[in-house]
Amino acid sequence: MRALLFGTYDTSLHPRIGTIAEGLRARGIDVAECNAPLGLDTAARVGMLAHPWRAPALLARLARRWVILARTARRMPAPDVVLVGYLGHFDVYLARLIFRRVPIVLDHLIGASDTARDRRLGGIALQALLKMIDAGALRAASIVVVDTEEHLARLPGRHQARAVVVPVGAPSAWYLAARPAERDDTGGPVRVVFYGLYTPLQGTPVIGAALGQIAGAPLEVTMIGDGQDKAATMAAADGNDAVRWLDWVPAAELAALVASHDVCLGIFGTGEKALRVVPNKVFQGAAAGCAIVTSDTAPQQRALDGAAVLVPPGDPDTLAAVLLRLAGDRSEVARLGRQARQLADEQFRPEQIVLPLIRELVTDRGTATAARP
Repeated sequence: MRALLFGTYDTSLHPRIGTIAEGLRARGIDVAECNAPLGLDTAARVGMLAHPWRAPALLARLARRWVILARTARRMPAPDVVLVGYLGHFDVYLARLIFRRVPIVLDHLIGASDTARDRRLGGIALQALLKMIDAGALRAASIVVVDTEEHLARLPGRHQARAVVVPVGAPSAWYLAARPAERDDTGGPVRVVFYGLYTPLQGTPVIGAALGQIAGAPLEVTMIGDGQDKAATMAAADGNDAVRWLDWVPAAELAALVASHDVCLGIFGTGEKALRVVPNKVFQGAAAGCAIVTSDTAPQQRALDGAAVLVPPGDPDTLAAVLLRLAGDRSEVARLGRQARQLADEQFRPEQIVLPLIRELVTDRGTATAARP
């Protein structure tokens, strides 16, 4: 089978489609790429749609990338299946136009309307527009890929029958970056890391409030990233001098930096979206051999299967208590790290997460009739 990754996706910002490609290659599928990154992150895309006077700039940029994609695609061998990467709500139309009789797989990781709602962007009019964009993208796809059962259940009923759940997983680079399973657990403070975009989903003010409560504990904390809730997070953590704030780390260096820590923090938000996801940092931190501390939600319970410490969403007091306990028990931190890494080895590798998609593609419906959405 020949698969083509297609669209304006950017794996340095959203590694999801790259992880899927890695898994497909590991399973013997020939994977090629036709990619022209748009150069805008999620917030910028939604923000431009929220301000109509900025939409023409988005469309002009998109049109230029589409010309590149169309020219490149015509020079490539015909694929058996086309995978449109995350944030491909518009790219899926171009894919359908170019590859008329080929199954089109849309990685619908999170809907545009969900993203805007979580990031508190726009109002009723923007939500209506984004829901229309989501609906159109779903109609154009032959197979829809989501990341959790909760997101599958939120798809309109007419699309659920041709949808498949593919967990986010972790690229092999995170496994390679991990330190030996037997970490040095003698001496020195426990090292804790968080990385992300400080969106409401991530609940970083909860982390900040917890850190503010435990100033002086034998912990070294690294907070990586920037975004809308960062100022509130820093204010909540004020007084804890053991926190290091980094605005940005190159994608190629992030895995090694995270793996140098003992504990990786997940998400702690209380919004609807936060209760339906398993974030990439949970999969990646586990692959890197870190102990995982994240929110106690149904999808994370299923994914982590006891190999993490789960705390109630939005609860800084419990998070602070957990961090204090781990700060005083390095053997428990090491045990949790080994447990997380073992689970990651068994379930989160690229070649494991793609199995549901491959099964969908090799069925009669996936290969013969999926081209008719």
